[in-house]
Amino acid sequence: MDWRAAIKGFQAYLKLEKSLSPNSIEAYSRDIEKLYQYSDAQTVKINPESITLTDLRQFINWVNELGMIPSSQARILSGIKAFYKYMLMEDIIKNDPSELLESPKIQRKLPDTLSYEDINKLIAAIDLSRPEGARNKAILEVLYGCGLRVSELTELKLSNLYLDIEFIKVVGKGSKERLVPIGGAAVKALKIWIEQVRVHTPIKKGEEDMVFLNRNGSRLSRVYIFMLIKSLAEIIGLKKTISPHTFRHSFATHLVEGGADLRAVQEMLGHESITTTEIYTHLDREFLKGTIIQFHPRN
Repeated sequence: MDWRAAIKGFQAYLKLEKSLSPNSIEAYSRDIEKLYQYSDAQTVKINPESITLTDLRQFINWVNELGMIPSSQARILSGIKAFYKYMLMEDIIKNDPSELLESPKIQRKLPDTLSYEDINKLIAAIDLSRPEGARNKAILEVLYGCGLRVSELTELKLSNLYLDIEFIKVVGKGSKERLVPIGGAAVKALKIWIEQVRVHTPIKKGEEDMVFLNRNGSRLSRVYIFMLIKSLAEIIGLKKTISPHTFRHSFATHLVEGGADLRAVQEMLGHESITTTEIYTHLDREFLKGTIIQFHPRN
């Protein structure tokens, strides 16, 4: 089997069997493309089904020499393991060469967060006199109020809003659905956008159920959300480099610091594993000390 056919089959498997989003499929495909580029550069060309553990280890060394950081290497390894799991399931190979391949040791990087004051400043910087102002305020309120991924925000549907009981239904990674509570500030901002502004927007066919629309009546792109947040950060003179994910990190961190149960935060974020959520327990010592003094029965 040649590489192009193998990658095409892998993409179909990710879409049909694993129900991954287009963004995830693209990321996995890029990882296998790198392995293909490496194999194609060898004196003796290597087909996907003839690669050995030694070949994969040499590929990782090659990636390392390119200057990729350990976390990027680990992500590529994850893609390779998924690729050879697919090849094994399809009986294209009899043994998985990636089975004994070890991931590089990486340090858990603590995510950047915003203070509650910074979030208020960013929201206050939105020009509500402009037609898109109400929409942009609702975007930031929902990002911070619900801890959504940017793709979950852009794909949010009107039919998945239950604002009367303060819940929204979110379609996350792998098309998995979850219910997320939504607070009063986000509900209010959403209602203003939907009931007072969105109703006057000409909507393209097929986009009628999308919550957030651009001036042409189409759903917003992920890139627009990134640019919106970057421009607001510049307006208030915020020195941190922030993205939509910074609001998700801040949502989780502020909940944990406020004493929220880690399992509840895991459920709201849509994390598969509790270990992913545990990164938000980077609380300062004074906070931990105060928690013990306040809640421990011996104090």
